[in-house]
Amino acid sequence: MAAAQFACVAGDVATNVRTIADLAEEAREAGVEVLVCPELALTGYELELISADRELWTEPDDPRLAPLRGIGIVVVVNGVRRGPGGLPRIESIVFGPDGEVLATYAKEHLYENERGVFEPGVGGGRFWWNGVGYSLATCYDNHFPEVPARNVAQGCQVHLASSIYGSEGGREERRTVYPAIAKVTNMHVVLANFVGSIGPWQGCGGSAVWAPDGSVVTEAGESGPQLQVADLEVEGRG
Repeated sequence: MAAAQFACVAGDVATNVRTIADLAEEAREAGVEVLVCPELALTGYELELISADRELWTEPDDPRLAPLRGIGIVVVVNGVRRGPGGLPRIESIVFGPDGEVLATYAKEHLYENERGVFEPGVGGGRFWWNGVGYSLATCYDNHFPEVPARNVAQGCQVHLASSIYGSEGGREERRTVYPAIAKVTNMHVVLANFVGSIGPWQGCGGSAVWAPDGSVVTEAGESGPQLQVADLEVEGRG
């Protein structure tokens, strides 16, 4: 497993895709099977830009995402996609090693300033790869226990959190919310967070992996891009 921690370029999908693709290549060379990216990794947390410019919205077959398809590992990338009601949704796309779409998941629990800008999702959020079940949640989703509980009940063993935490209060949430999920669900938990300027915040980094008992397996620093890699002992289920 690996979490991608990097500084996002506001409103520049192509540049952000190149950054993610470079990290995915590095991850593949390190033997990683699954890479998870932060929330809104394709655009940055730029709500005004996202509302004003539909060119920032992407579909799984968007040509700009081509570098992430067929890269040889599973890549979980979060961006913006048109919802059924016409507003955008904050949505993760899971690309398989050969470029197939293994799953999509739209954020269900919108934070205060996101309401009215985005449509919420309506459930789902899991996929299987090599016999391992992966649970998906996006930032504020992780504050609602029913999200990981639903997925562990379906057999998931690893919880992937695409998130954004800034230096103002984010450090404490990052260090309490995610180990608690691990302890309650008995899943490994993998958090991907940003560094650098991200919308109204300064990303506090600290992308990390927690064991099912809530202990830290590995944790990135609070500055600079990093690929946080962890070798998890998870038994496949066929």
